[in-house]
Amino acid sequence: MTDALSRREWIAAVGAATTAAAAGCSSVDSPPIDDEREAPDVQPGAGDPTPQTLPPGVAQFRGSLERWGYYPDETVPDAVEEAWRIPEVNTGDHSAAKASAVPTPDGGVVLPGDTGELLAITAGGDVRWRGETDMDGRGLHGTPAVADGRAYVGAYDGVLYAFALDSGDLEWSTDLGGSIGSSPLYLDGELYVSVEFPDPEGRLFAVDAETGDVTWEEPAHRPTDHPHSSPALSLDAGRMVCGSNDGYLYCWTFPELEFQWRFATDPPDSNDGEIKGPIATYDGAAFFGSWDFNVYRVDLATGEEDWSFETGDLSMTGPAIDPERDAVYMGSHDDHLYALDAATGEMEWRFRTGRPLTGCATTTGDRVLTGSKDGTLYALDADSGDELWRVEHDGWITSAPRVVDGEIYYAERAPDPDGGDVDGGGYKLVAAE
Repeated sequence: MTDALSRREWIAAVGAATTAAAAGCSSVDSPPIDDEREAPDVQPGAGDPTPQTLPPGVAQFRGSLERWGYYPDETVPDAVEEAWRIPEVNTGDHSAAKASAVPTPDGGVVLPGDTGELLAITAGGDVRWRGETDMDGRGLHGTPAVADGRAYVGAYDGVLYAFALDSGDLEWSTDLGGSIGSSPLYLDGELYVSVEFPDPEGRLFAVDAETGDVTWEEPAHRPTDHPHSSPALSLDAGRMVCGSNDGYLYCWTFPELEFQWRFATDPPDSNDGEIKGPIATYDGAAFFGSWDFNVYRVDLATGEEDWSFETGDLSMTGPAIDPERDAVYMGSHDDHLYALDAATGEMEWRFRTGRPLTGCATTTGDRVLTGSKDGTLYALDADSGDELWRVEHDGWITSAPRVVDGEIYYAERAPDPDGGDVDGGGYKLVAAE
């Protein structure tokens, strides 16, 4: 049996394989691995130099290490109907985007709520267990990472939790301090998560997924000022990035985790440039939105701006990336979803909803799904932006839709938690008969 690689050796080997694939090789030899470890799957698009990386046996926010929100093997139905609704998932009044569903190996999903509970739900809509945290009201806003028979999620009590997938039992919890609003990123037995502190301050951590032990803390407490943003990786570029409320995008080498640069947004007089949403990495660059009314592409090697696209209001969503179309889909508080050319930043199309977009869009290649605070989930044609169908709700659709086996999972937020009748439910849509 081949000797097991160290974490850094293994990641370096995967990066080398990714680079070879980008150079146009028809086949790539896998790096040496042991019997218990597989190399991540990569899904190149047409001419895409940086394939999407999917660690085997792992499901997490936006699917890949690069956080694309791109599921090319899935199909969005031509028409849908509601299969089930789970009540009282998001009942709090916090305005952040709500967490998303993540598939589990048994065919169901785990769905977090701002009630502070993590729900394990069967494909048929039965709640198998509820993992409890010490938080309610602001509870869980980050989306879990599912791996190793566990669901890992952070809460606003500053604790990172690991729940057993089969039972919901708490296997470990690690108090990182402050609050966790970001989604953990899982790779090779480690979790990477940003944490907010009340000073205001922040910090990026690496945590051992088996034990909950902290294996690395950013020595200079970066990113500062309440990082609600979720980190993203580019193995090809050897970079990890994360945004923050201070208006900076921060970058480290990976796997060494040595700080490289920070990129400043350019806030107008009425805004301060917060980067609230998750980052996506693609084609040697980081893509993200800011409260300064712009969507950015920033070079991962240099930290310099490649382009910026001005919207009509702030953006607190994360991008969806389609490598086949070389497209970036971004929402804004100006009520629009934009399709931008990833290379140039030029607008391909825009689609108007009735209210601001807070959650991330999802793409399956030919179709794009997006929710809005107008209470509607929309399915759009990826090439034209034309509406294909919509499903209307009483609550705000601010979680990123997740497509699993042609079925769509998502959650709403109660629009008036203090006196309204809408309790903020979780949903599953299936193809209409």
